[in-house]
Amino acid sequence: MTTTTDARPVLVVDFGAQYAQLIARRVREANVYSEVVPHTITAEEVRAKDPIAIILSGGPASVYTHDAAKFDAQVFELGIPTLGICYGFQTMAAALGGAVEETGKRENGHTEISLTDAGTASPLFTGQSSQQIAWMSHRDAVSKAPEGFEVYASSASTEIAAFGDEARKLYGVQWHPEVKHTQQGAEFFDAFLHRAAGIPDDWRPASIIDEQVERIREQIGQDEVICALSGGVDSAVAAALVQRAVGEQLTCVFVDHGLMRQDERRQVEEDFVAATGVRLVVVDAREQFLGHLAGVSDPEQKRKIIGREFIRVFETTAAELVAESREDDIPGEIKYLVQGTLYPDVVESGGGTGTANIKSHHNVGGLPEDLTFELVEPLRALFKDEVRAVGRELGVPEAIVSRQPFPGPGLGIRIVGEITPERLDLLREADAIVRHELTAAGLDDEIWQCPVVLLADVRSVGVQGDSRTYGHPIVLRPVTSEDAMTADWTRVPYDVLAHISNRITNEVQGVNRVVLDVTSKPPGTIEWE
Repeated sequence: MTTTTDARPVLVVDFGAQYAQLIARRVREANVYSEVVPHTITAEEVRAKDPIAIILSGGPASVYTHDAAKFDAQVFELGIPTLGICYGFQTMAAALGGAVEETGKRENGHTEISLTDAGTASPLFTGQSSQQIAWMSHRDAVSKAPEGFEVYASSASTEIAAFGDEARKLYGVQWHPEVKHTQQGAEFFDAFLHRAAGIPDDWRPASIIDEQVERIREQIGQDEVICALSGGVDSAVAAALVQRAVGEQLTCVFVDHGLMRQDERRQVEEDFVAATGVRLVVVDAREQFLGHLAGVSDPEQKRKIIGREFIRVFETTAAELVAESREDDIPGEIKYLVQGTLYPDVVESGGGTGTANIKSHHNVGGLPEDLTFELVEPLRALFKDEVRAVGRELGVPEAIVSRQPFPGPGLGIRIVGEITPERLDLLREADAIVRHELTAAGLDDEIWQCPVVLLADVRSVGVQGDSRTYGHPIVLRPVTSEDAMTADWTRVPYDVLAHISNRITNEVQGVNRVVLDVTSKPPGTIEWE
């Protein structure tokens, strides 16, 4: 399955950099569509994608080593505006006859760069300060620019920190304009995309909706379709988008698998239906899911079981809907299933760049081989913030659009150990307290999500009042993220943490510790396993 958009992309070539997806986000922020592709892409494959520009990412290696990430140099001959960043800058230099050497000097962190006269006149830097602070991270440097290139910038340690060949629209910078530590990074991307490459800024929620509505109608035609509605922002926006396209041909199916957070079923049944008028079927499958999960502790096995049972419920429900509708002359088959798959899901499941499979939820890596549905994934090309913008444009309730992300397997992967009804109730109560207190403290806009994890197979000794207690620890992991691809822990005020801890240990029976996890990881790995 590929991304679902007709827009010509800016291809971000991933050389193994931690910031490849962030580059793609910066391009989207400039209202231009982007896709991440592996460095193994060939010139022929690039030509087939018909990109409007190419950006080469950074990377961890040296371009002159035998195991360095290689790139098809014929891409530079396609006449496509191309920007190289860090390793991509050095790759361009080496491929076109320049030279890259280890200098023995490292530049890491904030670095002052100076524009040359040629740089000041370049469309990349027109109107920008001649002295800038940029974020460097390299030990190698371009020691000789390729023929036809002018040097645009230098630093104290790097004579050639940026260059360009205006005739061929080939450019490169040694620093990282995609990170916020680079002072004029946003202006730099605007300049490359809109001024140097001449790309219009027309990738916006309204245009996304119009394009996807047309694609959905073309795919579904007059057939019936069901949507896996979880109550999260992704599935809710996907449902609203499909309803905009095909109206009453859509039936949303909410599966109550017993792994939901507190009040989620009511929010879907009341708030979402009231705002959209969508036809909703609620399936109580708690016994089915918990029965299959009984005695299972392995986290990956839990994910696979939950994903499998989701699909089985959708298949059974589709058959029941068909049986009920035959008297009304509605088509006797439901062939399509809507899922809220996002672009980060595609990348992190190995479907975007050939990278490792991080995610294995039912909508990205856990689908049964005998799946009988054809998938409809209207959000597959979008990042999370773009989905929220589309949702607001479609009139999805703000309480759903702005809610914290919640994984498809629900609380099942936030219990370390076996899942039982008692443990689910305990975690559900603790999670509700955390969400209430973070909202009361006004931190919803600052915190992207806060997984609450129950260490069910761990018990600790504590003292409450005059008695010794034996209880489970609860772990909090408040996380900030701009793009759902990279994340850092949120510095929650101590008084808020203290209040949360006090409430949980006093109100939730069986918990006597609240632990704060301050590890920084990509969001795809934040669920405790």
